[in-house]
Amino acid sequence: MNFMKTLFLFLLVACLLGVSGCTDSEDSGPDVPEPDSPEPDPDVPTVPKASGSASTDTRNETVNITSEGQTYPAYTAVPAAEGKYPAVVLIHSFNGFEPGYQEIVDRMAADGFVVVAPQWQTYARSPPDSEVEALVRNSVSYLEGRDDVDPEKLGLTGFCAGGRYTMLFLPRIEEFNSGVAWYGFPYSGGTETRPEAPANLTAQLEAPILVIHGTRDQASNVSDIYRYAGELDAADKYFELKVYQGEPHGFMIEDGELSESFVAQDAYEEMTDFFNRTLNSGTMENSSQ
Repeated sequence: MNFMKTLFLFLLVACLLGVSGCTDSEDSGPDVPEPDSPEPDPDVPTVPKASGSASTDTRNETVNITSEGQTYPAYTAVPAAEGKYPAVVLIHSFNGFEPGYQEIVDRMAADGFVVVAPQWQTYARSPPDSEVEALVRNSVSYLEGRDDVDPEKLGLTGFCAGGRYTMLFLPRIEEFNSGVAWYGFPYSGGTETRPEAPANLTAQLEAPILVIHGTRDQASNVSDIYRYAGELDAADKYFELKVYQGEPHGFMIEDGELSESFVAQDAYEEMTDFFNRTLNSGTMENSSQ
């Protein structure tokens, strides 16, 4: 009898231990470490998130800008820290305000700029130059009315059609202190809705301009850019020219997104460096003077 009781107790304890082990196994599972985040490939440069000493904290919103009786949405990003900052109007390409442009605006804000990007195609895919110019002027007025903007430090930048607009409006809108034109069209004009070619306004240009282009740009041949640069030089206008070998038209945006290529990284830094020098340090003088 004692033997049977001992055997019974032994079997009972074994069962309890077995049940406890299954429960622990089902609840916790095997001890598998969580996968680590992948390390960035050192051979694939990325576009910088921010540079310099500016805060990486930003605030963004879409505001409405009224121009000639019409209301245009305009994506805006600003540094989160209080203060007065240089400001830039960004004109997107003919393909619209793609996500890549929003990322550029956000990154510029992280680098210490207040940026507004009016959506100039809100009412027409190809509006007249006069309509876009009025919108850009009203975007300037919007920036000048902000408490966080230094109205003496205003820049203009644009891509593709926006590059042409930068070349066209920089000589016309005196509030701008400098501009960066990305793969623009200096000789596009002569139509009813686009009466003036930017190159015709070379004599009126007073603000420094940086022109960024690619040698394989089939939409805007680089030979036109060299010709435009020659005319700026002959007119004794301060400009800088950055040409990337082998790059096509629109190389900053790939499938609507901001490119992560080395060229995109370098070109972004060229733009922000130019604005830092021309807006924060005052208008540059021609080195020959």
